[in-house]
Amino acid sequence: MSHLNLGIIGNCQIGSLIDPKGAMVWTCLPRFDADPTFCRLLRSDQNPEVPGYYEIELEDFESAHQRYIENTPVLETELRDSRGNAVVITDFAPRYEHLGRMFKPIMLVRGLRPLRGQPRIRVRLRPSYNYGASACEVTHGSNHIRYLAPHLNLRLTTDASLTYVLEEKFFLLDRDLHLILGPDESIPEGVAESYRHHLNETEYYWRSWVRGLAIPFEWQSAVIRAAISLKLCTFEDTGAVVAAMTTSIPEAAHSGRNWDYRYCWLRDSYFVVQALNRLGATKTMEAYIRYIINVSTDARGGPLQPVYSVTGRAVLNETEVVSLDGYRGMGPVRVGNQAYEQVQNDVYGAVILAATRYFFDQRLLRTGLDALFQRLEHLGERAAALYKEPDAGLWEYRGRQRVHTFSSIMCWAGCDHLTRIAAHMKRPDRAIYWGRKAAVIHRHISKEAWDSGQQS
Repeated sequence: MSHLNLGIIGNCQIGSLIDPKGAMVWTCLPRFDADPTFCRLLRSDQNPEVPGYYEIELEDFESAHQRYIENTPVLETELRDSRGNAVVITDFAPRYEHLGRMFKPIMLVRGLRPLRGQPRIRVRLRPSYNYGASACEVTHGSNHIRYLAPHLNLRLTTDASLTYVLEEKFFLLDRDLHLILGPDESIPEGVAESYRHHLNETEYYWRSWVRGLAIPFEWQSAVIRAAISLKLCTFEDTGAVVAAMTTSIPEAAHSGRNWDYRYCWLRDSYFVVQALNRLGATKTMEAYIRYIINVSTDARGGPLQPVYSVTGRAVLNETEVVSLDGYRGMGPVRVGNQAYEQVQNDVYGAVILAATRYFFDQRLLRTGLDALFQRLEHLGERAAALYKEPDAGLWEYRGRQRVHTFSSIMCWAGCDHLTRIAAHMKRPDRAIYWGRKAAVIHRHISKEAWDSGQQS
């Protein structure tokens, strides 16, 4: 990969990054932090014989154009050849309400439509495992192909010729074709019927979700696209929010600062759900509050980490992967993130701030407020004890610590918000208690974080 101009599809369980020519170059199954099924994004060697990608190749390719179907994460890629022929690839991951639940399967759906002339294409589906080190074993039936890996078996169900797919041969696309890649389970209905149903229901879900957002007239297109992208980074099963779907994209070229961001940073996630909540996406806020309550409860009164897995797992041991050389060859590729061991004192305030809305926002279904307040008070005690202690800060310095103003301010904000929550719950004794704690921290910050020599 020579750039990061990538499209994104997903369903809040899985996500896939798609390059401008319609190749899936990064996809982790069955969830964001899993072994990548497609990993070409982190290979400098684009040899088609090396596994880890899923592409639709147009013979005599000349140019491509991409767009999202309005108000959805359904991506269309138009490929044109040098003779004027063209094909449209439609990509999405199904997401919609079904039988009173949200249907969000581990499934990637592709539609192929001849747009002009007589385009000739070939399908190259080469899933991998063990971070691209191994190709899946391939078997097939009468209308499906199975891709077998130790941790996950996938099935491609299609109305395209299995021979052409298996042999990766170019063929004439003279009709619409459909490819559904998902769990190794049979599809009861026809593949074309299943494709149309998934597409129609998924488009309807996302358009309904966007319709419920509170967005001003200015910059609507950009805000809607940003909101959808943020929503796609939520792991709905637990309420976690991943910082990114990828690992090891360098912060700067050849810097070596290549971190795995497929985890939930409590601080950063707070800002994401706050942004979505301001747009009216309250369910995301509710789910995230449940996530942080579970995480803080599992800590059992001990230190709160800055980052956890999407399942709330605390240990994220960091290792380097030798099978991938990194984006544009700029390794290393890392899995896990040692930041879970860091001291970041601002996290206590971030969690309290996130949970505060649960007490005040009347749109939320609020239960167990007393128990939640008691849990938050435990975090407040930690903030009151640590506000002037050295930490790694939000910059996550590795190997050194110092007192950071931001961390101190977030500790103050946590205690200040506990004051407001206590007053709202008509607990004047606790409001006075936390008000005093907040005042002590405020005085300290006002004294120590102000440099009178910088006055103009």
